[in-house]
Amino acid sequence: MIKLQVIGNLGKDCITNNVNGKSVINFNVAHTEKFKDSQGVQKDKTTWVECAYWTDRTGIAPYLKKGTQVYVEGVPEVRTYTTGDGRNGASLTLRVFNIQLLGSGSRSEGGSSSGFAGAGSISTPVTSANDISEPVDDLPF
Repeated sequence: MIKLQVIGNLGKDCITNNVNGKSVINFNVAHTEKFKDSQGVQKDKTTWVECAYWTDRTGIAPYLKKGTQVYVEGVPEVRTYTTGDGRNGASLTLRVFNIQLLGSGSRSEGGSSSGFAGAGSISTPVTSANDISEPVDDLPF
């Protein structure tokens, strides 16, 4: 099996559909890589990944908004197509089996940045230094 892991931002709000009695959440994730070309000029290269998350757990859908940073993993597929003007094209598609919200992107609505952890993922609560009542260097073993 080939597994692809992507961290990036959603390009638009997700769309939830029902196909033959099964729920699917469709969204796209963009990852931008910064690099310098041979002349030393800073360049950006953005890779878009179309994602399909087949699940009955659609509770995450309201949180999948444009700009939200996510971690997704799944099985990749490359789809080829012919454009209207006869050129060949290809797109990267991911059949998602795990998704985690990493941040709120450009939205400034307070709240937790850990968000929702989808099926098969683990969410660990974050503890601040102010929440620790015991000395930090006392280990329980």
